[in-house]
Amino acid sequence: MKKAAIVILNFNGKGMFKKYLSQVVHHSSYEIIVVDNGSTDGSIDYLSAHFPDIKLVLLGKNHGYSKGYNLGLTSIRGQYDYYLLLNSDVEVQQDWDLALVHYMEGKPGVAACQPKVLSLRQKGYFDYAGGAGGYLDSLGYPYCRGRILHSLEKDSGQYDQSMEIDWASGACFCVRAALFHDFGGFNSAYFSHMEEIELCWRWRNSGFKIHHCREATVYHLGGGTLAQTNPFKTYLNFRNSLFMLYANLTVLGFWRVFLLRFFLDAAAAIHLWFGSGSAHGKAVVRAYRDFWYQKKKKAPGSLIRAKEVRSEKTPPVFSIIFHYYLLGKRKFTALD
Repeated sequence: MKKAAIVILNFNGKGMFKKYLSQVVHHSSYEIIVVDNGSTDGSIDYLSAHFPDIKLVLLGKNHGYSKGYNLGLTSIRGQYDYYLLLNSDVEVQQDWDLALVHYMEGKPGVAACQPKVLSLRQKGYFDYAGGAGGYLDSLGYPYCRGRILHSLEKDSGQYDQSMEIDWASGACFCVRAALFHDFGGFNSAYFSHMEEIELCWRWRNSGFKIHHCREATVYHLGGGTLAQTNPFKTYLNFRNSLFMLYANLTVLGFWRVFLLRFFLDAAAAIHLWFGSGSAHGKAVVRAYRDFWYQKKKKAPGSLIRAKEVRSEKTPPVFSIIFHYYLLGKRKFTALD
């Protein structure tokens, strides 16, 4: 069995390959595999002509991030100890892959780890998708060391510590291959967005840990496939957040959180409607509608409650929304 493989999921990402793939090849030690979601932009012809040594897994159509990765990784199951999942719009540094795999070795209780993720759009700042490790508040809202909601911090080495976190960024993270498959991979109902957070939550519910690895740094462009201004992104974020809560909380815990989330998300829908356009406000409404539809349908591939859900005492409520908007806390170090 080989030690590790770098797996890049692609959908019409020829432009990203032209910008970033050469330096990924130059700075990496492990085999690179591209899983293609039925691209129509000439991506495969470009890869075949310029990177003939890269292994291709062709899926034929766009399955999204979650199912695309599930299908692609299933096709190579049993061949590697670790998968390094990497977005096509990421710049890496020399030996980034060796650093992540080395960090995982000797830590059998760690399911996955992520590097420091900095922004390519705002040089010197943390990236929205991951920062120096992700966390969830009591209501399921994600935030990061280096990114609280929409506020990005400048990187001055303040988070250069390897430590336990709640979730690793899907932009770049290293996962134990066997553990990925043992837990069924990503929930394919998500299509994209937040599936890595949900999988990390399932691992944590079963006693595994997620870590940030200080020895590796990558730079993420973001929005390469789905722009932040796209209402579909808003829809996926709100719907998948509800999916995640339902799957990983106890029944009582879910309803307690849902009642609070409903009012906060309603306020968010109004804010988005007038701030970003009616399409974004409608996306939140559609997210709630489809969550209830999926919950009721319980068809294959739809919302399923996780097998291992911890029955734990009610923790104190910590709301990142409250700290951000009412207390004005914009930095991770300012949080209690």
